[in-house]
Order: sequence, then C-alpha cells, then structure tokens
Amino acid sequence: MPATSAIDHDKGPADVPEMPQPRVREFSAHSIGGGLALLLGLLGLAAGVALVVTATAFDSAGSKAVLIVLGILIGIAAFLAMCGLNMVAPGEARVVQLFGRYRGTIRTDGLRWVNPLTSRAKISTRVRNHETAVLKVNDAYGNPIELAAVVVWKVEDTAQAMFEVDDFLEFVSTQTEAAVRHIAIEYPYDAHDEEGLSLRGNAEEITEKLAAELHARVEAAGVHIIESRFTHLAYAPEIASAMLQRQQAGAVVAARRQIVDGAVGMVEAALVRIAEQDIVELDSERKAAMVSNLMVVLCGDRAAQPVLNTGTLYQ
Repeated sequence: MPATSAIDHDKGPADVPEMPQPRVREFSAHSIGGGLALLLGLLGLAAGVALVVTATAFDSAGSKAVLIVLGILIGIAAFLAMCGLNMVAPGEARVVQLFGRYRGTIRTDGLRWVNPLTSRAKISTRVRNHETAVLKVNDAYGNPIELAAVVVWKVEDTAQAMFEVDDFLEFVSTQTEAAVRHIAIEYPYDAHDEEGLSLRGNAEEITEKLAAELHARVEAAGVHIIESRFTHLAYAPEIASAMLQRQQAGAVVAARRQIVDGAVGMVEAALVRIAEQDIVELDSERKAAMVSNLMVVLCGDRAAQPVLNTGTLYQ
C-alpha cells in the first residue's frame, strides 16, 4: 500500500477537465399577458363567424364572396394568433426559438402570449434528486470499496441546459458518476495517518469537495448543485471481513492504550499519596514491586487473585 504522505489530500476541482465557455446565456423572452391575447383571439373568431353568417343575407354574389373570404381569413388569423398562447406552471419555463434562433425564456407563470411562429420547449426548473447506483472502485490505497451518492440540483440557466449539452439529464447523471469515482480514488476509506482525510472519517470535508467538483463539471449545462451526500460507503465484500478484523484490532489497541494510560496515572497518584501521608517508607525495590502488582491488577482482563505472603518481600 502506498504511504499516506504520498497522497495529495488537497486535490480539488483543479483536476476537473476544463469545460468550454457557454455560447448562449438565458435572457427573458418578450411576452404579454395571455388573458388579453385570448380575449382578442376569441373576438377575432367570433368576428369571422359573424361575417360568414352575414354573407348569407346578401343577394349579390360578389359581396357574399368577399364577406365569406374575409370572415375565413379573420378566423384563420385569430386561430393562428391564439397558437401563441402558453400556460406556464410554477417551477417550469419555456425556451422560445424563432426559426432555430434563441429568442429568450419565459419564466413568469400563468397564461402568456408570444409570437405564434416561435417554437416553445418546456423545461423544468424544480429541484431534483439524482442518486447514483452503487459503484465499485478502488480507493487511494488500492482497496476495493462500494459507494453511492445522491445529488440535489436544479436548472439555473435554461438556455445552457437546452443548447450547450445534448441531454442535460444524462449529462448530470454521467458527470455525477465521474465525480464520485474521482473522489473515491483520491482518498482512502480509512486513513493510516490521523491527520489525513478519509472517506469514512471526514465525510463532511469530502462531500464539500464532491459538491465543488460537481459544480465545476455541470456548470456548462446551466445546472446548480444544491447539495451532495454519500448514501452508501463500505468495503467490497471480498475484503470486508479482513478489514473488519483490522478495525477490531485497532479498537482493541486503542482501548488497551487508554487502560494503560489510566493505570499509570492511578499508580502515580497512589505513590504520591503514600509518600505525602507517610503511610510506609518504600525503597526502590519495594516501589517497583508495588508498581508491578498494581499494573497487573489494573491492566489485567481478569479479576485479581489475592496471594497471601507470610514471609517478607525478600523471601
């Protein structure tokens, strides 16, 4: 396994491929309230029907034909004008194009009217979740691990989401998986050095780095990352039992170290109190024997068995 010192724990978005600068930015499309447009459209249809009906009252064929043609034209014009009506729900937007050219985005909810010759594509601006599948990768020490993450995001720039990438949903999914894999191989599951970052021990710092890398990757698509979290993190099944034994051994060693530290403090306190209260005078050999007995009693994992000495310390 490589040494922890050989791992650069400060790597961040600098390792992310540089995305091209966006060629188009979102701006507001020119639109008017749809209520007035709907009313004018209905009046136009009514006027067209009225002209056709009125034409039947004329005896002159020329006048009749003119009124019928005029009524039909007014009705068709009113119908085409009503085709520019759009119902925009909260959390949605309409990307407007005229003959392939971006003409703006409608974000105002309600009934809106734009040029009926334009095409309007619906795009959601609501907050979304994306959860990756459980990915199997090697961490910085080469150990196979399994991890998954959930990303909370939303479309911030509809023009970039529509025109800068082919499919922004697939783009976010692919870049999220790439970022999770990149973070996993940059850091170990458990760091051998207490000062080093690890996936398990420094979840907050790692998720911040994951969010920063995701932001750098998906910014070109007009997507804003709100939050990212690991939802699954574990060793791969083939090494899980071995790593569990290693963690258990580390816990035992840490517990023993704490017991020894506490025992040393208790022995030191006992010697100081005996000396201060002048209970008994101990030479170096007697102190060594006392320290040995106390350490055995305090650090042993079994109950102490008292031994009665009927002689002296030196027999």
